[in-house]
Parts: sequence; structure tokens; C-alpha cells
Amino acid sequence: MQKFDVLIVGAGMVGLTLALALRKNSQLSVAITDTTPLAQIDNEHDVRVSAINIASKNIFDNLGIWSEISQNRHQAYQHMHVWDKASGGKLDFCASDGDTFPPQDHLGWIIENKVIRHALWQKAQADEGISFFTDSKLASIAVGDSEVFASFAAPENLNAGNSAPSMPILAKLLVGADGANSWVRQQIDMEMFFKDYDHHAIVGTVKCPQGHQNTAWQVFLESGPLAFLPLESEHNDLCSIVYSTSPDEAQRLVNSNKVEFAKALTAASDGKLGDIELVSERFTYPLTMRLVQNFVKDRVILIGDAAHTIHPLAGQGVNLGLLDAIALVDTLCAQPTNELANAQALKAFARWRKSEASEMIAAMAAIKEMFAPKPAPLALIRGLGMNILNHVAPVKNTFISQALGIKDNLPSMAYKIQ
Repeated sequence: MQKFDVLIVGAGMVGLTLALALRKNSQLSVAITDTTPLAQIDNEHDVRVSAINIASKNIFDNLGIWSEISQNRHQAYQHMHVWDKASGGKLDFCASDGDTFPPQDHLGWIIENKVIRHALWQKAQADEGISFFTDSKLASIAVGDSEVFASFAAPENLNAGNSAPSMPILAKLLVGADGANSWVRQQIDMEMFFKDYDHHAIVGTVKCPQGHQNTAWQVFLESGPLAFLPLESEHNDLCSIVYSTSPDEAQRLVNSNKVEFAKALTAASDGKLGDIELVSERFTYPLTMRLVQNFVKDRVILIGDAAHTIHPLAGQGVNLGLLDAIALVDTLCAQPTNELANAQALKAFARWRKSEASEMIAAMAAIKEMFAPKPAPLALIRGLGMNILNHVAPVKNTFISQALGIKDNLPSMAYKIQ
């Protein structure tokens, strides 16, 4: 039997951030389980990217991994250009226009997921207080009065010479950071609300002859939003796309040949980035809103996509999950080691994070509804409203602060520590 203070299921960006933050702020012993191999950094761009805001950048900085990330591929952007295809309305944002304190040079950074995970993983591997279990999956979880018991299944390739399953783990708390289809959530039977967005997202990497101009581009089409997110490249001409559209249209576009697909993107973006060229595989996945009814059940806690998923149109999903992790660290490190499962403290954490997730879900729903297909007169009014707002500095400053992730009541490590 192996004993730890905290067992984290899921060594993705959120789970690894939690492990490192716990160790930075306490002497708690941490176990982390995940059988997903670590992707190495090579010349090929990962089609899965994240828009990292200033709050998340501060988290990575405070964990000592931002320098490692910045040595690999990462693209800062200072501008955001949003327009409505149906009405011609537009909004332009620039980091220098904001009135935040301290002033910000960038609106955010587009970073490949494998780059972030690699930096977090290497840092965690070097911490003697973090134990990795990557050979076999968990088979069962049992929650007792004072501990959580977790046992492992036999490795799938046990007959090929691998060792026997790892010894079971006893932990004071178990944290599920194992993604949208969370195994932990299913094992503990934690009730969840969900709603199909009736959209599938298409992701891939494209080359844009006009260059990305350190700008995040987003056009709202009748079929859904299409974003071009700038990637670091030799000629600043690569973008990651996230195209949210109906399931049938997504399937049609994915099945089309590369030239037809690229032409569709060029037309959709009004040629603002030139004649687009597809330079990667295309992948599609369904979009679903999920929100767990309670982030905490006895000694089990859910964070990140295991607790909530939102529409990617604002690129805030990862940032929300990272804040979950750091908020949990603030909560746990305020408790004595022998009272990690303090019921009142964990309830307060659950209320805090559910409120934040609910607010973000409502905001995404409002934006999605606002840009849903409308009769021509209403679409024209929408466009007129966008053009008016584009010249109203206080409103734009609010949008910029939201994009940066600057707000009240952030967890401690989301602030820059001097």
C-alpha cells in the first residue's frame, strides 16, 4: 500500500499545474496517474492549441515553467479582430488600448498543448514529492471516512514483460482532472448537467500568405464562428483554426479535399489573410456544455474539463481549468494537513468554482445566441451596434480585461508575484 496526501487522476495541463502548485505552497505528498504518453517537441505543430491569458501566464511564471515554454513555440498576440459576416459589423481590440494596471503588452499567447504539457511534466518529474504512475490505469475507487482507496488494473501489455500492477494507493483526497469524459466522475457518480451545442469543432493548421500580424482573427458566420489563432513560425504565416459549425457541415468540410477546404476558409474569412493553404490533418469533435452539479463529493474533487466544458468561441476553457487548480491549492493550503477534507472549506471552493464556470457558460451562450442567424433587419442592427461599440473605449476596456483574465477574486498564483 502506498500513501499520499493527494492523488490526482489526469496528467494534462490542469492536473500537472495542480501538482506543481501544491508542492510549491506546501509539503503535501502528491501522486499523479495517467497513461497518456508525453508528446515530444518536434518540428510539427500540434493542432491542439490553447489561448493563454495573463492570469494563466502568471500561474506558469510563478511555477517556474514560463521560461521553459517561451524557449519553445509560443506566439504572443497584441490585437484581436472580430467581424460579423452577415452585417459587416466589426470590433478591434489592442492591448495598448486597455486601461489595466499594470499595462499589458499582449492580449494573450497561443501555445501548443504539447508544449505546455511538456514543460509542466518535466518540472513535476524533477520534484521528489510528486510520484508518477503511468504504466497502468486505475481500476476502482473506494471512498472511506478518512481516506480514498484506489487500485490499478494490470498493464495492457503485461504479457510483453511489463511489471505487475502498481500497489494500491491510499490518499486523503482524490482530484479528478481527467478531462471531459472523466472516469473519476463516472466512478463516483457525480451528477452533471449537459447540453449539446449542436456544433462540431474543426481544428487544423493553415498557412496564411498575408501573415497573422500578431492578431487573433474571428469571423461569425451563419453556420458558426471561425477563429484563426496566430502560431509562431519563421514567416509569421501559420495559424491554428477552430471552426465551429453544424455536425453535417463539419463532416462535409472534413471530407472535402484540402484545396476545397482551403478555398472555403479563404471565402469565409473574406480573404483577409490571403489565399489560405491547409498544412496539417483536420480533426473534428462534438461540442457539449457540461457542468457538474457539485465539484466536491466526500473526498473527491473535480476540476477542469472533468467539472465543466464550454464553447471554444472565446478560448477560455483551459484558463478556467487552471484557475480551478490554483483555487484548490489556496483552499487546501489554508487547512492543517490532517484536515485536508474540511467539509466547509471544500464546499466554499465548490461554490466559488461553480459560480465562475456558470458565469462563463452563460457568457458563451449569450454570445452564441447574439450571433445566431437573424432576419436581415436584426442582423443589420447587430452590425450597427458592433460598429458603435468599436468606438466606445470603456466598453472595449471591459472586453480587454475579460480577455486578459484580469478580474477580482482570482486565486493567489494568478497574480504576478514580484
